[in-house]
Amino acid sequence: MSAELIRGLCYIAASILFIFGLKMLGSPHTARKGNLVSALGMLVAIAATLTAMPQAKWLWVIAGAGAGSIIGALAARLVKMTSMPEMVGLFNGFGGLASLLVGWSEYHGKWAAAEPTTLFTVIAIFLTVLIGAVTFSGSVVAFGKLSGTITGRPILYKGQNIANGLILAALLALGVYFITRPLDQLGPADLRYTYATLLAVIALALTLGVLSTIPIGGADMPVVICLLNSYSGLAACAAGFVIANNVLIVSGSLVGASGLILTKIMCKAMNRSLANVLFSGFGSAAGGKSASYQGQANPISVEDAYLILEAARSVVFVPGYGMAAAQAQHAVRELGDLLIGNDAEVRYCIHPVAGRMPGHMNVLLAEANVPYELLVEPQDVNPAMETVDVAIVIGANDVVNPAAKEDANSPLWGMPIIEVDRARTCIVLKRSLNPGFAGVDNPLFFRENTRMLFGDAKVSITGLVSQFKG
Repeated sequence: MSAELIRGLCYIAASILFIFGLKMLGSPHTARKGNLVSALGMLVAIAATLTAMPQAKWLWVIAGAGAGSIIGALAARLVKMTSMPEMVGLFNGFGGLASLLVGWSEYHGKWAAAEPTTLFTVIAIFLTVLIGAVTFSGSVVAFGKLSGTITGRPILYKGQNIANGLILAALLALGVYFITRPLDQLGPADLRYTYATLLAVIALALTLGVLSTIPIGGADMPVVICLLNSYSGLAACAAGFVIANNVLIVSGSLVGASGLILTKIMCKAMNRSLANVLFSGFGSAAGGKSASYQGQANPISVEDAYLILEAARSVVFVPGYGMAAAQAQHAVRELGDLLIGNDAEVRYCIHPVAGRMPGHMNVLLAEANVPYELLVEPQDVNPAMETVDVAIVIGANDVVNPAAKEDANSPLWGMPIIEVDRARTCIVLKRSLNPGFAGVDNPLFFRENTRMLFGDAKVSITGLVSQFKG
């Protein structure tokens, strides 16, 4: 068999591994294996691609692969679980940047040699550069919002959508000019103008990525992470057409499609359209002023909380970002086991947008070896919430806020929530009465059936575990 045929078979094998790996990621039981299967597919694809590059400077290839492997391994190994969302966002940006550089490099080579280029290739280069630049700058902003480097609140200004529309129109105009300039038919001056057009496209696309991400509030970050992940896949797919690499086209298409599907799921979970997420700024489009909730909170001690839980026969844990911040997932699992040993029915209800990235709470609970069978979704619990003896809210805020169903002026209005306010007793573990990431006050804290267990979630849960063991 020829080397080209073997390379094609390797690409097919890699694509199959990608598909199986993606399928295995759909279940916590097989997710780790799925990740390894996908990584193996990428290794096969990279090895096959390198065989088609006899003129490659192997010192640079080995150095780049080694440096990237070390950085990736250290980042994954050392990152705190609370920092996982921003790391995922940043990695999305690096994917967009890589595609941008591939498209730019490919065009630079053709431009320097004034090579004949097909219309299809130039369009692919333009899309690669455009989507890659938007993904990179948008992901950097998302990283800043998630890490707290910049404010998580929407950054809005008058005429913002008009400004973004003008930038997009300019990009389209430059794109038409760019793709209708065949390099082999241009003189020196026109060649310089065409290259300057590419640079202008990159600059405007980077600007658009920033301006289209800053108006998105922190509570919408799970949606944005999904969307940027999709963008990175689409940029990689376009780069595959630029360099005629089939496995890059397949893998980019898989990432792009899965990212778009997940984006739709996240939007449905918030009962909002994607346009509303991207262009309104969280809360800025509310029809009126949301109510300011005040009242007398009912604080509770660890000892009193233990007495309530000891008598409970049905308990629902509702984890949120506060659990991640306190690294309380292992203590939560231990408390859950003790409650099960005390003949209580225990479930862990996870809202699709809990945390700051899709699946954030699922990852934390899987790390603590919480049985997958105990994980449920809001629609599985809400219909029978009145029969739940105790709902324990651990650092969650917006996903349990009753204002979503009671206050038409609230930014959360219409968002499906976990209706813990209907449980017989609701114990909220929180440091204070401050609003959550969305900046919206929560009337749950002042309900008659709510008890506030103030303090670090891990310390509080550990105290409850000690009470059960004692």
